[in-house]
Amino acid sequence: MDVAFAQDGRVFVAEKSGVVKVFDSLTDTTPTVFTDLRAQVHNFWDRGLLGLALAPNFPTDPSVYVMYAHDARPGGTAPYWGTATGADDGCPDPPGAQAKGCLITGRISKLTATGNTAGPERVLVEGWCQQFPSHSVGSLAFGPDGYLYASAGDGASFDWADYGQTPASGAIPGREPIPANPCADGTAAVGTVLTAPTAEGGALRAQDFRTAGDPFALNGSIIRIDPATGAGAPGNPLAGSADANARRLVAAGLRNPFRFGFRPGTNEVWVGDVGWSTWEEIDRLTPSSTAVANFGWPCYEGSARQGGYESIGLNLCADLYAEGAGAVKAPYYAYRHGAVVAPGDGCSTGNGSAISGVTFYSGQRYPAAYRDAMFFADHSRRCIWSMRAGADGLPDPATRQAFVTNTNPVQLTTGPEGDVYYVGFEDGAIHRVRYTGGAPTAVASATPTTGSTPLTVAFTGSASTDPDPGETLTYAWDLDGDGAFDDSTAANPSYTYTVPGTYRARLRVTDPVGLTGDSAPITVTAGNSPPVPVIDSPTSTLTWKVGDPIAFTGHATDPQDGAIPGSGLNWRIVMHHCTTPTSCHEHQITAQGGASGTFTAVDHEYPSWLELRLTATDSGGLTGTTSVRLDPRTVDITLASNPPGLTLGLFSSQRPAPFTGTVIVGGTSSIAAPSPQTLNGKRYEFASWSDGGAAAHNITAPATPLTLTATFREVDGPVPGLMAQYGFNASSGTVLVDGTGQGNNGTVAGAAWVPGRTGNALSFNGTSSIVTVPHSARLTLTTGMTLEAWVKPTAITGWRSILLKERGGGLSYALYANGTSAPNASINTTGTNNDTYADGTAPLPTNTWTHLTATYDGNTLRLYVNGVQVGATPHTGPIIDAGGALRIGGNTIWGEHFAGLIDDIRIYNRALTPTEITTDMTTPIP
Repeated sequence: MDVAFAQDGRVFVAEKSGVVKVFDSLTDTTPTVFTDLRAQVHNFWDRGLLGLALAPNFPTDPSVYVMYAHDARPGGTAPYWGTATGADDGCPDPPGAQAKGCLITGRISKLTATGNTAGPERVLVEGWCQQFPSHSVGSLAFGPDGYLYASAGDGASFDWADYGQTPASGAIPGREPIPANPCADGTAAVGTVLTAPTAEGGALRAQDFRTAGDPFALNGSIIRIDPATGAGAPGNPLAGSADANARRLVAAGLRNPFRFGFRPGTNEVWVGDVGWSTWEEIDRLTPSSTAVANFGWPCYEGSARQGGYESIGLNLCADLYAEGAGAVKAPYYAYRHGAVVAPGDGCSTGNGSAISGVTFYSGQRYPAAYRDAMFFADHSRRCIWSMRAGADGLPDPATRQAFVTNTNPVQLTTGPEGDVYYVGFEDGAIHRVRYTGGAPTAVASATPTTGSTPLTVAFTGSASTDPDPGETLTYAWDLDGDGAFDDSTAANPSYTYTVPGTYRARLRVTDPVGLTGDSAPITVTAGNSPPVPVIDSPTSTLTWKVGDPIAFTGHATDPQDGAIPGSGLNWRIVMHHCTTPTSCHEHQITAQGGASGTFTAVDHEYPSWLELRLTATDSGGLTGTTSVRLDPRTVDITLASNPPGLTLGLFSSQRPAPFTGTVIVGGTSSIAAPSPQTLNGKRYEFASWSDGGAAAHNITAPATPLTLTATFREVDGPVPGLMAQYGFNASSGTVLVDGTGQGNNGTVAGAAWVPGRTGNALSFNGTSSIVTVPHSARLTLTTGMTLEAWVKPTAITGWRSILLKERGGGLSYALYANGTSAPNASINTTGTNNDTYADGTAPLPTNTWTHLTATYDGNTLRLYVNGVQVGATPHTGPIIDAGGALRIGGNTIWGEHFAGLIDDIRIYNRALTPTEITTDMTTPIP
């Protein structure tokens, strides 16, 4: 899971199970076990030994540091859930990995090296209470300032919006029950089920530094410590706190900051934070002595509010929203799930996303364009990308391009010579990326690679390439594994192995100027054939619900050994999480040995399915693998609202009700009824759910379809902050009526009434059509605003204004269908022509209805397209208004006439939340 390079040439490798090995050099193939911490490490799902660091002047200072998931409950001893020598640990049911969770903690420890052997473990930091199997400990690295930095996730469930609402587990054979609130989050006692809006558990641990009256947790944070003592480093922002954990903190509000790296020549930490439903983040942290950097999770994901948590109405998030977007640090760069990271990169967009590495290049071996470039990886997409440095030295997102594809990275770093290295999870290997200039690339393959002697193997080298067009390569093969490339000069030779043994064959290709390239070795095993495993049960016809025990049996035979004993059989249970029914990525859950066993079906958001893999290993080390797919039993859950059309939340998303979601029977789902809401100009507050639950609560999926209805009550009074709204529902005439009844009517000139998105709309000709609304105090927006409109443009070239409040030769505020190349939100806070913009990322489609929203909360100007935030610009100051008219479809300053249809405009004197924007977007103006 991690690798560290020593100045004396040694290479230290941390295995997830808890074993650290040391290689004498990059060419050493016989490592020494430096330490075995399997008795302390909980190696399950995303838990394990994940962080490794050497003292900066190692081996002069022989200190080695590790960070791992500790197989012990808070205050307890290890091993608790696993075993002292097992390669894989588990989580029994009860409590169930995703139901009540196998409670553990996290550790940073210091080891002292004597040669290639570690001395006793000295624990520096202990904490990071973790209930559920992911979002565990993360990276460990020394900063340029000489202090030790570490990251860790929130320890919360990834299946539902987790705020600490999970009840106790009940009895667990041979172990203590898991209580409610097992991490003692907030001021509530252990054993207390936490409830909204006051809860401070689950993912809210990432905001724990903002609360008073309870000890600090380290979840969802980055800490900076003295490597000698584990104490918070001098100069940390809370160095004067009485709480030891508070003194360690430099950043919080992170979901799963799995990996980070330092930008050379600075103290900046660049963090890869794994997202939930929408965004993967790269966050830039410059440690401060005055303030903890807050990246916003779980109240924010990417730059936008996180809908699943916002809908619950949690006080910790509401207070953070009230401080404005400036209270949190937006990502330096974020990419959306399902979106392409770099044009033409060939990386999967359908298998989920999980950012898994960040590092910087400062060597001399790569082309100059890569100098100071940032590299980042995504394990689910199986890719590594580069982002080259801009003129200011910072990574320039406009330079994103694929660097390595079709791989499986879980860590990125640079080696002593400056090359980029990555740790591969599925192949269990450390990979080095070298630049070979104009040298050719050798690509070799072979078939078969096992079998009885004499074994004739056909080799293929003709897939080798040279970067210079038209050059002819020559071939030299080492087929007998003696290190000499003297066995064949053919491009595609064959070779017969008559003596049983294991051989490492390689190809060397040479171009006309003498540059060479060597292939990866091919292992050929002569005199042995792999075993053939068979899964006897279950078959693929079995379906399961969450919590079901699933028994399995299997056997294997081998041409040389005969029946393979149980000690040669290994089972792995893998969860495939799918973004569509056919596009999935894997989560390794657990492993067992033997000819038979039982595992418990785990919970996960649907679509997902389980794979049971059986691997057999013969006496010669050859393996064979087979598997069976096991699909879950599913059920539809329908969420309805009374009245219909109000927004409800299921898992991480919010949608107008009614809607239906498919879940796994027996699984846990979080539902929420945000309150208050506005529908058709009326305000509603939550009254009750049909199952009697709170506004936000978890449900267990039954075996038959379920409909749950959230009932709301109407609240008297106007919609807060609604200054004007235009439904465009007339069919003729020159008056555009203000639907609020406040008289901000407009005069139509040159625009035609036509059928709209709902009811009617106005069609603007793009040259002279305009609607004028005289100035009024209600249209003077200063400390906040929201501008909303549905538009269907027929042309988008040049600047095209939807609505604009004029200000004596300039604008006060405006919403554009097109600016330089995309939709645009504009405000003026200076009184000069120095406007502030928030731009979209792509042009609007023509002849298609699109909903646009601009908001300003006094700290950030934001732009939304179809309810999704696409642009944000930090800014402060009141909007300047000089008493000019409001213009729709054009303006009298620059023209900027809109071409196409406009419908349903709303104007507020405050910034709406994403939930409110979604409600307006789906609610026609009557």
